[in-house]
Amino acid sequence: MKENFVVVAESRADQGKGASRRLRRLGKIPAIVYGGPVAPQSITLSSNEMFKHLKVEAFYSHILTLTLDGTEQQVVLKDLHRHPVTGLAMHADFQRVDANHVLHMHVPLHFKGETVAPGVKTGGGIVEHHLNQVVVECLPKDLPEFIEVDLTNLNLNESIHLSQLALKDGVVLTELKHGNDQPVVSIHLPRGAIEEANSEAAAAPEGESKK
Repeated sequence: MKENFVVVAESRADQGKGASRRLRRLGKIPAIVYGGPVAPQSITLSSNEMFKHLKVEAFYSHILTLTLDGTEQQVVLKDLHRHPVTGLAMHADFQRVDANHVLHMHVPLHFKGETVAPGVKTGGGIVEHHLNQVVVECLPKDLPEFIEVDLTNLNLNESIHLSQLALKDGVVLTELKHGNDQPVVSIHLPRGAIEEANSEAAAAPEGESKK
C-alpha cells in the first residue's frame, strides 16, 4: 500500500537571499511550486516536517499532496538543495501533476537475492551496483515508488541491464529510449582474487620448466 504524503505550505511574497535567510532562522524552508496552467508560486515549508518527510525514501518518487493556504494540489518533488556541510534542506522545487501528462522522475532501485545469487554463494563473487536509481517516464497513476532488481539467478561474471528490469505497464526507462542499455548490477570476483589467479597463471609455465 502506497503512503500518503501531505506537505503543508504557506504562500510567501518576500524574495531574495535575505528573505530566505530570515525564513530559515524561523525554522522554515523557502520553496516554489510550478507547472500546469497556473503561474509559479513561492511558498514556505516547515523545516521539521520536511526533515521527517525526507527521511522516507518513497517521498522522492511519490505523488504528494501539497496543502497550500488550505487548498490541496498534487505535486512531485523535482529538486532539493541541501546545505553542503549539514545536509539540511535549503530550498525545494515542486512540480504540479497533471493526470494526463507524462512525468519524468528518478525512481530508486531495490536489490534482492544478493546473498543467494549463485555468483556470490558458490562462485565467491561480489556484487557491484552500477546504478542506484533510474529515470522513468509515465503517467502519474503509473509512477512506481521503486523498481525491484532480482539477483537470485545471477551467476559469476554476469550482469543485469536496464532492458532486463521488470516494469509495470505504462512505465518507460528514459535511457532505453536513447539506446543506452547500460548495466545495473553485476557479480565479479574481488580484485585480489583476480590478481592472485593471474599471478598463478603467469607463474605456472616457469614452474613447469624447472621440473
